[in-house]
Amino acid sequence: MSDINGLLTEIRACRACEGEIPEPRPVVQASSRARVRIVGQAPGTRVHASGRPFTDPSGDRLRDWLGIGEDRFYDADFLAITPMGFCFPGLDAKGGDKPPRPRCARLWQSHLDAFLPSVEMTFLIGGYAQKYFLKSRYKGNVTETVAAWREFAPAIIPLPHPSWRNNAWIKRHPWFENELIPMVQRNMKLLAE
Repeated sequence: MSDINGLLTEIRACRACEGEIPEPRPVVQASSRARVRIVGQAPGTRVHASGRPFTDPSGDRLRDWLGIGEDRFYDADFLAITPMGFCFPGLDAKGGDKPPRPRCARLWQSHLDAFLPSVEMTFLIGGYAQKYFLKSRYKGNVTETVAAWREFAPAIIPLPHPSWRNNAWIKRHPWFENELIPMVQRNMKLLAE
């Protein structure tokens, strides 16, 4: 792979987890010109069906947090979306999504790093992305890592998952919407100019 288009073709053709997950269907968005990167967990059922990242209520909330609309969010020349797992990992016994397959990050994330030289701000959504990218700087859990956002900002911003399941978490941590989100939106506005 000599350029990002070749890499994206390889990622979209990947079947490394065939037989281990319901159906390999990698979902990724990137361009070497992207200034923002989102590293989430893995596609859910709706994203798996659409083939487009964050086409669900979590995506609506994430776009609100970032202060951008769908046009900017789905502009690969502005925003790359490179989850820890590119395929829907299946459902667990309780009906929630299984964790992303670790093999996916090992296969692709360092290659993506090399082809995303223009990224100025990376959002690490959830513990899997935070542990992988922050390594020893991860604070042991998502709450402590997101609370320490000033240590990483503005280049790296740890976020909780934008799922409705985190409504109680957001209410318990008012600093998230009062301090972190306004900083995110200010910086996103600057990057979008």
